[in-house]
Amino acid sequence: QVQLVESGGDLVQPGGSLRLSCAASGFIFSKIAMSWYRRAPGKARELVAGISNDGGTTNYADSVKGRFTISRDNAKNTVYLQMNSLKPEDTAVYYCYFRVFRDFWGQGTQVTVSS
Repeated sequence: QVQLVESGGDLVQPGGSLRLSCAASGFIFSKIAMSWYRRAPGKARELVAGISNDGGTTNYADSVKGRFTISRDNAKNTVYLQMNSLKPEDTAVYYCYFRVFRDFWGQGTQVTVSS
């Protein structure tokens, strides 16, 4: 069955960096556009970044442009989110996502940015 398993979340100081990973299985990863979403405490889930199936097209929320980079390795069935210059407002649970006929979500990984 379809599985999305996120990892890499941690507690980091403001200005620090983290790289999140999402390992996918159970579907033809190389044919599917992928996204990262996040949900901050008390807020709705929001789109952070998306990437086309071949990695040639990416898009970002305005709040993370220039700081975050989404990428993928189709040979490893994995999508990444490199997060630099982290801010306290980036604190959230980060989710891997794709949609084919219905929504598929990972379980999420916690990112906490705090001194």
